Amino acid sequence: MSAADAFDELVRIMQRLRAPGGCPWDREQTHATIKPYLIEEAYEVAEAIDDNDFDELRKELGDLLLQVVFHAQMAKEAGRFEIEDVVRGINEKMTRRHPHVFADTQVSGSDEVLRNWARIKSEERKDRPDNSVVAGVPRALPALLRAHRLGEKAAHIGFDWSKPDEVLEKVDEELAELRQAIAAGDNGAIEAEIGDLLLVLSSLGRHLRVHSEEALQKASDRFIKRFHYVEARLIEQQRDPHDASPEELNRLWEEAKKMVAGG
Repeated sequence: MSAADAFDELVRIMQRLRAPGGCPWDREQTHATIKPYLIEEAYEVAEAIDDNDFDELRKELGDLLLQVVFHAQMAKEAGRFEIEDVVRGINEKMTRRHPHVFADTQVSGSDEVLRNWARIKSEERKDRPDNSVVAGVPRALPALLRAHRLGEKAAHIGFDWSKPDEVLEKVDEELAELRQAIAAGDNGAIEAEIGDLLLVLSSLGRHLRVHSEEALQKASDRFIKRFHYVEARLIEQQRDPHDASPEELNRLWEEAKKMVAGG
């Protein structure tokens, strides 16, 4: 079966599920009610990539594709658009944004490709109410991911530091301002300065080719593994972790850092 045939079959399956006599649950859904599943499936795709599990990635990409077809079918029923419009739109966009492949534009490398992409995207948005360079980054994104994307967009027009050392200087500046806010006991300023510090750290990661969102996810994974180690050691001693002293917990934590990769 070709890719086109397989995709057509998925579209027909969704049409059948939504049709009279189809699945009661599927027929009850709206764009709003299945939105959480779309987000969940995207994260499950990301987790399969992180786990380097390609069999799971194949399955999760299918689940994500189903969500796209589901939304398109509901839009068709409402007379708004169809799945063909979705596919045609992305085909046209990819062709338009890759003139170095589908036209005669010459590029020197991937950096120029990204600059051209940003310029073309800006031209596409010029008639929209919000045509800012930093428009189009969803507020619902995880905060560090959103900060990373905003920094990338601003960098496309040169609003950026030129090297990591300059960002490190800004990190030191933001830390000093945070200390001042803490000393003043100003909770509003403390929140603002922590936000500024995280924003700059996301830019530091970007300059060092480290994605802050992924770095924090991995750090959280290490935290969980190390904390499990601490709990396991205490349980081996027939101790309740709730009864351990801070000093004992810190000692076991340092031990866990040596035992768990990435310490």
